[in-house]
Amino acid sequence: MSVRPSDDAQTILAQALAIDPAAETDRIVTALRQQLRGIRKRGLVLGLSGGIDSSVSVALAARAVGPQNVLCLFMPENDSDPESLRLGRLVAGTFGVEAIVEDIGPTLRAIGCYQRRDAFIRELVPDYGEGWASKIVIANTLEHEGYNISSLVVQDPKGKQTKLRMPLQFYLGIVAATNMKQRTRKQIEYYHADRLNFAVLGTPNRLEYDQGFFVKNGDGAADVKPIAHLYKTQVYALAAYLGVPEEIRNRLPTTDTYSLAQTQEEFYFSLPYDRMDLCLCGLNNGLAAEVVGQAAGLDASQVERVWADIAAKRKATRYLHLRPQLVDEVEEVDT
Repeated sequence: MSVRPSDDAQTILAQALAIDPAAETDRIVTALRQQLRGIRKRGLVLGLSGGIDSSVSVALAARAVGPQNVLCLFMPENDSDPESLRLGRLVAGTFGVEAIVEDIGPTLRAIGCYQRRDAFIRELVPDYGEGWASKIVIANTLEHEGYNISSLVVQDPKGKQTKLRMPLQFYLGIVAATNMKQRTRKQIEYYHADRLNFAVLGTPNRLEYDQGFFVKNGDGAADVKPIAHLYKTQVYALAAYLGVPEEIRNRLPTTDTYSLAQTQEEFYFSLPYDRMDLCLCGLNNGLAAEVVGQAAGLDASQVERVWADIAAKRKATRYLHLRPQLVDEVEEVDT
């Protein structure tokens, strides 16, 4: 059961999430310049998806090093939404940066990304093949106790969708094959960074960074991550200030990874980003579940479930943040 938001609760959370966009932009730009000097790089490379995070990152990069020292990469593949490329070009044009297309579909086909994924799906849906589409979804945190169970959604060539529970080995297999997409993109980014003596810019926001919503050595790999401290709500505030096109600011956040359209909410977070921000911010600032619930339109028990899910994801994805583990520290290079 949801509750009506309290004005007091909304004020408390609004203050916790409030930023001065101009001051924050200056702080990030200054940090980026210092970081690039420290690693002796003269520009920035990033993948541009047409989403809010990469769009804000482009704007910040252009301010930090100048548009002439920013290279954006569009890296579509067989399952990509063509709209992402159109919106990415709109962003690149808005901020005057160079952008090139690197179609990674042939590479993914050559290394077996699609074949491996489809083989796992056919173990559950023998007819799956040409003309079919699929995605992975999770159970709603507010409706289920305990672990979030992932399900496979398939759509046949006639448009009929079927949802199936997945044994763990099939979930892991499908995700492992799909992760080739993010890792291939990162290879391309580092190729261009190496040839230009640029740094690779990663685009996770705080919600994604905190909750491990990235692929290790894929979209999690980067030299700088300038918005990883910002809640998604704050990223949107920066987007408005920086002049990110309204069409992108109004676009629903998606994964653009599976062949069926898929929101981040149904794949990973189970709540819209604005409510997840409120829950995460409330937890990080030690606010009572009742206060957070009033601001987010949830009851206290629902907030507690979201917090439990946050804690579980932090534990499960901690290894994503770890550097390679050594038997002994090599003091000459590790200090």
